[in-house]
Amino acid sequence: MKEQIQRAPSGYLMLLVNLAVFGASLYCFFAAKGSESAASFVISGIVLVILGFVMMPGNFTVQPNQAVVLQLFGRYIGTVKDEGLRWANPFYSKKKVSLRVRNFETNHLKVNDHDGKPIEIAAVVVWRVVDSAEATFQVDDYSNYVTVQAEAALRNLATVYSYDGHETNEISLRGSTDVVAERLKTEIQSRLSVAGVEITEARITHLAYAPEIAAAMLQRQQAGAIIAARAKIVEGAVGMVEMALEQLGKRSVVNLDEERKAAMVSNLLVVLCSERNAQPVVNAGTLHH
Repeated sequence: MKEQIQRAPSGYLMLLVNLAVFGASLYCFFAAKGSESAASFVISGIVLVILGFVMMPGNFTVQPNQAVVLQLFGRYIGTVKDEGLRWANPFYSKKKVSLRVRNFETNHLKVNDHDGKPIEIAAVVVWRVVDSAEATFQVDDYSNYVTVQAEAALRNLATVYSYDGHETNEISLRGSTDVVAERLKTEIQSRLSVAGVEITEARITHLAYAPEIAAAMLQRQQAGAIIAARAKIVEGAVGMVEMALEQLGKRSVVNLDEERKAAMVSNLLVVLCSERNAQPVVNAGTLHH
């Protein structure tokens, strides 16, 4: 079922007509006093009052970014989107549907990622209704439907990717936020197309290891950071030692044999790679002692 735009005339004219009908009914009641045809005036007044109350529900208002779905005894007539005071058949039932942009954050879900590690994940979803007929008739409660399907899509996404990528170009939940957000948006949209809803944005707002493995994974991350830092330090230290030997050879400061070069390299690496400041030792003897 697709949305059909229905044009509704301005309600101001019908409001005046309605007031005129009530005014005429009052006139009939007053004219009935002392009149020979009092019964006819009373009957006319009663008919006009009934007519006025029947016409009154035909007036309704449409706010900006709002749609009103019209039905006649369960049959879909159309959707009115023209703003302001409108009038339609008073026997039409009128249901208002907001077309404004909305957003919500899912609950913190506990799921297993692609590697089987338990994680906690949540996302914010921005959405709006684009087809009022589908939103009204295709699902029972489109707002609740969006919430449930968004959480289901988020659970499914968490099982597709790992929390952290093991390789440089591997897509992960933590390292590929833009790719994961686009995949999440597409996943939710595919589930909500039947409800006349458009997903504007979907993005992960909370991502963490589950409490039972958080401490162990923190130690793993710290170990990885330490190894990466040590590798960088060693790489820099080797470069500095190489430069020092090269400069000593070019300037002929001292001639070192292979054994002395090895000792010098060892000492420099200890100084450059040590976590603590090196303690100098003064050699009072010869270079060989």
